[in-house]
Amino acid sequence: MCNLYSLTRSQDEIGRLANVMRDLAGNLAPLPGIYPDTLAPIVRTAADGVRELAMLRWGFPPPPSVGTRPVTNVRNLKSSFWRPWLKPEQRCLVPVTSFCEWTDSRPKVTHWFALSDERPLFWFAGIWRPWTGERKGEEREHQLFAFLTTAANDTVRPIHAKAMPVILTSEAECETWLTGAVEDALALQLPAPDDLLRIVATGSRTDAVAA
Repeated sequence: MCNLYSLTRSQDEIGRLANVMRDLAGNLAPLPGIYPDTLAPIVRTAADGVRELAMLRWGFPPPPSVGTRPVTNVRNLKSSFWRPWLKPEQRCLVPVTSFCEWTDSRPKVTHWFALSDERPLFWFAGIWRPWTGERKGEEREHQLFAFLTTAANDTVRPIHAKAMPVILTSEAECETWLTGAVEDALALQLPAPDDLLRIVATGSRTDAVAA
């Protein structure tokens, strides 16, 4: 389960690579450690059809009878709880430069995964929704996001065997995720190729290497 990632590439680069036409993120500083229940940028298609960059809070409300802890990672897409949020208008791209997994065994050690030491931009396959309730002491309507996970590949499995995020790197994959039919989009829920990622840092709770 991925509950920590970083984003250190520029706002302009995010917008350029995702063909963003409207930027609602304000002045976006580097985010070397993004934790659950905090605000982070996502790319989505707005109701008026414009692709936009916006700040949402990480973590969906949990299914009934599961507790109150926000759900950050989504894997069982056959569940009726997730089905309404898999339509194109509820899908989003989560920009990332690296993500963290802790070792399964103790002592727990952080391992940061990226495409290379330079931390180029990639994307998690995300979903978003509005929700009214209390988050961070505020009772109001919030906009929330989570992202898909899948089986761990050979690079991630020695550190965290259970799962890894669904990673998108090409323009075609991103377009399919944002606009494609449900069956085509969900076909992207696969482990990343074994040679796509590498471990770029260990032992830290942030990955502050800037672009």
